[in-house]
Amino acid sequence: MTMNNLQKPTSDSAEVLFELIDIKQGLQIGLITLNREKSLNALTTGMCQAMSAQLGEWEAKLDLVAVVIRSAGERALCAGGDIRMLYQARQQWDGEGIAPPEAVDFFASEYHLDTQMHEYHKPIIIWGSGIVMGGGMGLLSSSSHRIVTETTRAAMPEVNIGLFPDATGSWFLQRFPAKTGLFMGLTGADANANDALLCNLADFKASSQDFDLMLHCLCEADWYSALTESEKNSLSRENDLVEISSFNGFSNRKSKLMAIANNTLNKFSLESAATAEFAPSNVAKFMRPIQRLMNCGGLDKIDDILQSDENIESFCSEFVDNDWFKAAIGNYRYGCPVTKAITYEMYQRAHNLSLTEVMALETNVALHCVNYPDFSEGVRALLIDKDRNPQWSRSLAECLDVEGQAYIHEHFEKLG
Repeated sequence: MTMNNLQKPTSDSAEVLFELIDIKQGLQIGLITLNREKSLNALTTGMCQAMSAQLGEWEAKLDLVAVVIRSAGERALCAGGDIRMLYQARQQWDGEGIAPPEAVDFFASEYHLDTQMHEYHKPIIIWGSGIVMGGGMGLLSSSSHRIVTETTRAAMPEVNIGLFPDATGSWFLQRFPAKTGLFMGLTGADANANDALLCNLADFKASSQDFDLMLHCLCEADWYSALTESEKNSLSRENDLVEISSFNGFSNRKSKLMAIANNTLNKFSLESAATAEFAPSNVAKFMRPIQRLMNCGGLDKIDDILQSDENIESFCSEFVDNDWFKAAIGNYRYGCPVTKAITYEMYQRAHNLSLTEVMALETNVALHCVNYPDFSEGVRALLIDKDRNPQWSRSLAECLDVEGQAYIHEHFEKLG
């Protein structure tokens, strides 16, 4: 296989890199590399827009059969969105009742990219190794073929910064078994590889050292068999650029390409995963007590248990000495009460919504969150001053009384 760089990195474009890999019989695989290693590959508006534009071009190319997304470095696929940028934009903005333009552009670009990936007509294979949080979870969940490794640490920790589990989080947390998605959203608990497989966040697991082997397997796969005879003839006549011109062309080919990717990655995973040691699933271990906890009543009842060590021990003694659960409870107790109330409300509202409807709802809530004080305070305490002493605007009790509920519901109103 050979690689052709589509663009030379510049100061503007180096945040994300695009390459074409030439494989057998005149076909290609697109490779996207998130390239902000020092920032744990946090997403910027420009990155989202560049990826969206490139995916659009690649989707129309008959000779391009699949897309692979990876990250620079081994620490993280993507630690989320560029929260510092949103914080700075909010500090400099004086438009009352209107979100900063930078926030509008960022969320619009990020959510458009996630939706585009969900609806893509070719396999998008993502290497979800290392830290995968926030916006990174949006990329992971939106890809058709998701691979996790023994180093994967996936989470939606927005409760720590006064935001909420967005970037399709309101959609994919619904699909976790036994209301464990609600627990993960409220506490920011992280998921390992086996958790991700159980919760439908991932499709395959592999050794973190085997990305090159995976790419080699994809390059050797028989993608050519997905083409019709007329398409093969078109390739032989015009190798440089062949476009798919009809929706039917997309639709008929999609199932064939997806099946080839499934078969190839399944064989690769069976071989690769055997060479790495994976931690057991915490979600599987505690699924039943988590389900009971999430069904014990409203958010006030859940909070009564999670805020008290004595109540936790009475509810499930196994929770007390488990490091994973203790970390989740630490996040919960540190976290923003408004975020907890929004997360709980969003979980109820999003239950029967389509992805498109969820994304529209998330857009309003995200922009309201940036406008209200807890987001700025949460980012300040965690990332700017790093004193880890946020002064949240309300207690949970104040979020759940009549006035507080009106305040929470304001976050769901459409911005003018």
